[in-house]
Amino acid sequence: MRTAVIAAQDPPATGGSGPVPPASGQVEERGLVFEGFAYQCRIVHRSAPLTAPLVLLGGSSQNRYSWQGHEKYLSPLATLVTVDLPGYGTADFLPARYGIDFLAAAVRHMLVELGMPRVNLFGGCFGEVVALRFAQLHPEFVARIVFCGAAKRFPELYTDAVPHLTRAIERGEIEEAAAGLVRLFMSNPGAGQVRRHAAVTRLLHRQFLNQTPDELVKAVEHNTRLLTHGCYEPLPVPAVPSLVFTGEYDTLCTPQMNRELAATMPSARFTTVKEADHLVTVERREESSDLIGRFFTDRPIDGLPYCNAVESPGRAAG
Repeated sequence: MRTAVIAAQDPPATGGSGPVPPASGQVEERGLVFEGFAYQCRIVHRSAPLTAPLVLLGGSSQNRYSWQGHEKYLSPLATLVTVDLPGYGTADFLPARYGIDFLAAAVRHMLVELGMPRVNLFGGCFGEVVALRFAQLHPEFVARIVFCGAAKRFPELYTDAVPHLTRAIERGEIEEAAAGLVRLFMSNPGAGQVRRHAAVTRLLHRQFLNQTPDELVKAVEHNTRLLTHGCYEPLPVPAVPSLVFTGEYDTLCTPQMNRELAATMPSARFTTVKEADHLVTVERREESSDLIGRFFTDRPIDGLPYCNAVESPGRAAG
């Protein structure tokens, strides 16, 4: 195993995906190398945290800057860590033969390098896949867990869409691929009232069109990785406080799919956020940040006006 710290470079501040001044705390950019693959993490330090550091693992189309809009809500509570793992963001390309266990090991490597032996762990969409495997393989690092837009099986929408998206990208038909991506992640307008649905649809479409050739290659490899290695292993999950949530109109990883995953986790709770779909953390940024922050600081989450009823699927399954 080769590990090293490499000099961090300032990434481009374009398309809203680069660095902006932090809401609070000192920001540090770290470059790391794991098993020969360079990757980068971003740390927003909190001098007097209320809880353990919060590690945010986002979706496949997100990078370490995608959570800056949440910082003003979360950085007063804890030190925040976001990361471009190998194969994602500005990190080195990672061949699809490297699976989810490798990415989980990279998260462990990062925490060892940062000197963070115990963290609060958030995983959204694909980030949940990596976060869950990390928690299963390295439970000693995990204090609490929150998953969003989660599932223990591939959505049919995803497996049906991947071949079409891959072919469109390989043919250079980026507009067609962008339209397909929007259909995949956004709920049908008839599913129910979703906050900022039209604005988020435009944002997602524009972000995909603006991807670099490197990012498109990584997107294809990401889908190959998932379909090759799968998204779930029935391994033990640490018995730490856990929460699974999604938007009430999530049509990609439906509420029932999130509920099924929660049922496999000891003492996990489950809820849905009103007027949101799979992109709940974008559509209802303040509310989702409040929910995450409450759970990671052991504050009540029952009876919140923006959530539906909180359930305990694991107890019902038992």
